[in-house]
Amino acid sequence: MQKVTKGVETLLGDPKKAIIKLAIPMMGAMFVQTLYNLADGIWVAGLGPEALAAIGMFFPIFMIILSFAAGIGIGVNAVISQKIGQNDKKAADETAKTAIYLVIALSILLTILSLISIKPALELMGAKDRVLSLSLDYANSILFFIIVFMFNNVGNAILRGEGDAKRAMYAISIGSVLNIFLDPLFIYTFKLGVKGAAYATVISATFGCFLVIYWFFLRKNTFISIDILNFKIGFLVLKDILKIGVPASFAQISMSVAIFVLNSFATRAGGQFGVAVFTSAWRVINLGTIPMIGASTAVTSVVGAAFGAKDAKKLETAHLFAIKFGFILGLLIMAITLIFSKQIALVFTYSKEGQVIYTDLVKALMVLSLFLPGVPFGMFTSAMFQGIGHGGKSLVITIFRTIVLQVFFCWLLVTVFQIGLSGVWWGIVIGNLTNAVVAFTWSRAVIRKLRIQFVQNLC
Repeated sequence: MQKVTKGVETLLGDPKKAIIKLAIPMMGAMFVQTLYNLADGIWVAGLGPEALAAIGMFFPIFMIILSFAAGIGIGVNAVISQKIGQNDKKAADETAKTAIYLVIALSILLTILSLISIKPALELMGAKDRVLSLSLDYANSILFFIIVFMFNNVGNAILRGEGDAKRAMYAISIGSVLNIFLDPLFIYTFKLGVKGAAYATVISATFGCFLVIYWFFLRKNTFISIDILNFKIGFLVLKDILKIGVPASFAQISMSVAIFVLNSFATRAGGQFGVAVFTSAWRVINLGTIPMIGASTAVTSVVGAAFGAKDAKKLETAHLFAIKFGFILGLLIMAITLIFSKQIALVFTYSKEGQVIYTDLVKALMVLSLFLPGVPFGMFTSAMFQGIGHGGKSLVITIFRTIVLQVFFCWLLVTVFQIGLSGVWWGIVIGNLTNAVVAFTWSRAVIRKLRIQFVQNLC
């Protein structure tokens, strides 16, 4: 294999060290991106509740669009890692090039479809009058640049696939920080309102896109080489990407569907205040899962390389070490949430009107914090399945947790046992812990089967 980079050396080396080296940069990138999301909301909030509602209406639609990019990214990450593990650089290069062609074609299709359907979709969600007008202003400014967001996702996935998590972190973090500073400039200084927020987002994403283009096509100091002008689609690697990427996209969408259903249970149990409590508490819990989401990308890369090399021991070591690492991290974040639950609740209930949900929010935070230690068992097993090309299994794990178990236990506790809002919190926790046991047991069985398969292939 030619010009082996430090990232590839890490990927093919000690799996424990690889998990840490690849996870930490992505955890940092996820954290910075979360800060940007918070700052973006704060700047837009200054325009008033209608502007905030307008962007809120578009957000789930945009998340669905990005879920396709995220799915392709996961597929590209896994397949490139596998090819590197197989010592097949040519196939790794072909995978990256095919992914870029795929994302260009999909971006054009999604741009056309979204521009045609955005107004009916927003109206269906309940947007009307000024909120609809503002939402369309924001959406139309973003949708013309879908290709930028999708290319960023895939470009960063290629970097992660070759073990270069640092550059992936730079692209994500620099763009997010830039956005934080551009928001007030475009929104207030240039007086562009919600359009200004959209322009800031697009410019920041474009800057990240230029970084990726520079590394791959101008400086050319990455492990992966992409000859974009040599138009040739690798249909075999395309099939491998889609085999992992399509289920990953639907897994992302299933999470949004689950939140919608859980919101309905919170409304049934506690009315509009129940939704306010759930939304506030879930933001905090989601913040606690950010480091694990970053670490899950490392699991896919390291496991993918081990799978490509047909090294069952390394694959198993990477998976188990990641779960231990995530479990300890989950316990730590859980402890912090439990200890400071009252102080955290005050952040969301400092106003006179907000004080009415303070007690319920403290209870929600204390119960939902128990969700965190169980996250890595399901999340990292899902990432492991993606790394070995079993996208369908990864999707099953996600749907089983989000739509089946959590919804079932919430229904049972809220509707059958009628224990109120606490039923929603405990339903989420019990569903997640049940899934953790099932996912981990399944992962052990799959790894045992792979170990036997690899031995038989050697014989």
